[in-house]
Amino acid sequence: MNTFAAEQLSYWIATAPQGEPRPALERDITVDVAVIGGGIAGLSTAWELARSGRGVAVLEAGRVAAGVTGHTTAKLSVLHTLVYERLRRTRGPEAARLYARSQSQALRHAAAIVDELGIDCDWEEADAFTYVQDAARTGELRAEAEAAREAGLPADYVTETDLPYEVAGAVRVTGQAQFHPRKYLLAVADELLRQGAEIYEHTRVTGLKEGEPCRLTTEAGVTVTARHVVVATHYPIFDRALLFTRLSARRELVWAAPVPADQAPHGMFITPEKGTRSVRTAPYEDGQRLLIVTGEHFTPGAGDVEARFERLADWAVEHFGKLDFTHRWATQDNDSTDSVPLVGPLPTAGRHTYVATGFGGWGLSTGIMAGRLLTELINGREPEWSGLYDPRRLGTVVREAPAFLKHQANVARHFVGDRLPNVSGGSTDDIAPGDGAVVLTGGHHSAVHRDDEGQLHAVSARCTHLGCLVAFNRPERAWECPCHGSRFDTEGNVVQGPATRPLERRDI
Repeated sequence: MNTFAAEQLSYWIATAPQGEPRPALERDITVDVAVIGGGIAGLSTAWELARSGRGVAVLEAGRVAAGVTGHTTAKLSVLHTLVYERLRRTRGPEAARLYARSQSQALRHAAAIVDELGIDCDWEEADAFTYVQDAARTGELRAEAEAAREAGLPADYVTETDLPYEVAGAVRVTGQAQFHPRKYLLAVADELLRQGAEIYEHTRVTGLKEGEPCRLTTEAGVTVTARHVVVATHYPIFDRALLFTRLSARRELVWAAPVPADQAPHGMFITPEKGTRSVRTAPYEDGQRLLIVTGEHFTPGAGDVEARFERLADWAVEHFGKLDFTHRWATQDNDSTDSVPLVGPLPTAGRHTYVATGFGGWGLSTGIMAGRLLTELINGREPEWSGLYDPRRLGTVVREAPAFLKHQANVARHFVGDRLPNVSGGSTDDIAPGDGAVVLTGGHHSAVHRDDEGQLHAVSARCTHLGCLVAFNRPERAWECPCHGSRFDTEGNVVQGPATRPLERRDI
């Protein structure tokens, strides 16, 4: 296979059983708790709630475990790059300890579920490393190792790893895990159904009326009445809490290629250098391991994505030798302005609506943690770390200010700049097959894609979330909003929120 000829598909999606689609919700229902979103956070929350005796319905806009969770790099680790020193510095040693404790318990809880259900999901224990190659940055890692140890983790500072290239230093935390996330979640979903929970796919929620009870409305006009609502849609689909002002979306690219097992590194590795580089391997066929390399994070809708894919592939070949890539895909994450996830009551929404978001690239352990935390809150108990993750927290406003202002400046630049008359140029004649561009037609901005057969497909270029102009991502054939990360297919259908409405079709 050509080095750069790879299927544009997540390995986790390609290698998990697809099964029959679960039904869409076509009738009004009443449940105790409605969970919006069928990824790691939504299904983990539903699992915990069902085990506690709650009646649960999961409402997923697409297919369960096929969204963000289906495109992760699947590391289940409490070593989240350089989080512990930052927490110790900005919120104190106790916050770092609570973060470490809550994430560690989530990892152990996942292992217990795998054992209890006998899930075949390629579960492996592995050490996690955060490393640098620049010797000038080793001080950061020594501080991180010290903060992680102080937080109660089995962490140490090392100067050697089994990567096939030298590092200047690394933080190592032992006893972490990696697995096949979609196989894990599909097994959890099957067990949920056996416990009497309801799961509906292709059911997009578009409205919420908070109260006692709460009422959700779907794209199909169906009403869901629930005592409690959990919004686990990765990026919250409801704007009333203004959480989008405290979240920034980013995408990262992934390549996968088989390597001989005896040449595969045995840990999980990440470096903040070069726009992030993450490395791990997974079980593969014929005595091989699958090398998974991630990096090149960027704002959705910004930059030449194909060039980024090539740059990441070049880096992988430079560091691991000739590779025959089999899969490539991209993942999307949301960063909170103070680097701590937002899990708890949805601000301003009322007393019965909860949210889980802002996982910062560490959605597997945090999603499992969120399920346990939200279940405790719904059942009237308050874990010791609930304040750390509480979306209503105000004590970090000053510390959030630089990240908040930077994010809002970027959004404002698009929001205002996109309304100037000269933001689009060229004509549809300039659009090559497979490509897309925003053009001005009839006084309106249109997002125009030319398919491989030369046919034009045009939709409004205004994101239906807050009206920023979308941009085309050619490798993934998607329109992306640079303001808050909403994504749409070439026909304008919503692929990823916070948008809930499609782009309007245009005739040109």
